[in-house]
Amino acid sequence: MMNIIYLDNGATSYPKPEEVYQYLDYFYRNFGVNPGRSGYDLCLEAGDMVENTRKMLTEFFNGSDPNRLCFTYNSTDALNLTIFGILQPGDHAISTTIEHNSVLRPLYHLSLQGVEVDYVPFDRKGFVDPADIKKKIKKNTKLVIVNHASNVIGTVQPIKEIGRICKENGVLFAIDASQSAGKVPIDMKGMNIDVVCFTGHKSLLGPTGIGGLCVAEGVEIKITRAGGTGVRSAQRTHLEEYPYRLEYGTPNVMGIAGLRAGLKWIQEKGLENIHHQEMKLTEMLVNGLKEIDGVTLYCQDDLTDHISVMAFNVNGMEAQDVGIMLDVDYNIACRTGLHCAPLVHEQLGTDKIKGAVRFGIGPFNTEDHIRIAIQAVREIVEFHQKKKV
Repeated sequence: MMNIIYLDNGATSYPKPEEVYQYLDYFYRNFGVNPGRSGYDLCLEAGDMVENTRKMLTEFFNGSDPNRLCFTYNSTDALNLTIFGILQPGDHAISTTIEHNSVLRPLYHLSLQGVEVDYVPFDRKGFVDPADIKKKIKKNTKLVIVNHASNVIGTVQPIKEIGRICKENGVLFAIDASQSAGKVPIDMKGMNIDVVCFTGHKSLLGPTGIGGLCVAEGVEIKITRAGGTGVRSAQRTHLEEYPYRLEYGTPNVMGIAGLRAGLKWIQEKGLENIHHQEMKLTEMLVNGLKEIDGVTLYCQDDLTDHISVMAFNVNGMEAQDVGIMLDVDYNIACRTGLHCAPLVHEQLGTDKIKGAVRFGIGPFNTEDHIRIAIQAVREIVEFHQKKKV
C-alpha cells in the first residue's frame, strides 16, 4: 500500500482486511464459476458460498428468512428496487433531508409520476425527530425511508422509534444502511424495519460492485426487472419467490465472496469493538480541529449516536482547495463537495460555498493518522491566513 493517510472511508473502506484479499484470491482461483447454474462440483461449491453469505447477512441484520436477502450491485441498486417496487402513483412517501441522492433522485423521479413525497428536516444537532415523521403520515402513506447514518455529518437516526411509529400506522419502513451496516447494530425485528438496503464496499469491508436488500416477512416488493435466474428457464415470466424475485442474471460471485470475508472479519473482531475504536479516533479528530481558529465543524460536542464520519470547512477557502492541499502536500485522502447529499448542505448552508471537507475514519486508521491530519489542517489555515495578509 502506498504511504497514504486514507480518511475517505465514507466513500469506500481502504485498505480491506488482509483476509478479504486472501479469500478473494483463493475463491477465484478455486471456485470462480457461475453459481447455481449447473450440477458440477465447482458450481455447487460456489452456490454454497453464495447461500452461506446470504444466511450470514440475514443473521447479521436479524432478518426473517435468508431467501429474503437479495444481492444487488450496490445500495443505490437496492434502494431503487425498493422505492420503485413499493410506490406507485397516488401513494404518499415520507423521507428526510438527511438523505443521499440514491434516495432523493428515485423519489423525485416518482414525484413526477404522481407519487407525493414529504421531507422531514433534521434538527440543529443533525437528528430527525420521529414525532415529525408521525405528523406527516396520511391515509395513503405507503413508505417511510430514512438514511440510518448520515454520510456527511455522521449522525445515526432514531430508527427504532421511527420503526415503531411506522408499525403502529401500518406503513412500510425502509432504511438506507450504506454508512451504518458494519458500524452500528441493525436489528430488523427489534427495530421494526421492513427493508434494509446496504452496500458491501464501505463498512462491511468487501469489494465494490456488491450490495443487497434484506426484506422482512410479509413485505412484497413488486418485480421491476426481469431476466435469467438459472432455474425454471422455460417459464416466460420472472419468478415470484424470493430471492429470485429481485435477482436476475449472473450474480457478482466475487463480490459476494469478498463481502463474506469482510463480514467474517467484523464478526471475529466484534462490531462494538470496531465502532468504539473508530469513535475514539473521531473524538480525537473533532477535539483537535475544534481548537483551530478558522475551522468550522459541522458536528456537536456530544458524539453519542454518531458514526466515524465528520465534515468541516476552513473559513474563507473552498473545500476543494483544502482537499487538494491535503492530498498534494500531506498525502491525506478525503472527500470534498456536496457528497451527493444536497439537502444536507442546504440545511447547513454549505451549498453556497460548494460543500465541505469530509473525513471518514475506518478500522485501520491510527492515532498517528489523526495527529497528522489535525496538524495538516492547522498548517493549511495558517497558510491561508498569511496569504490574506
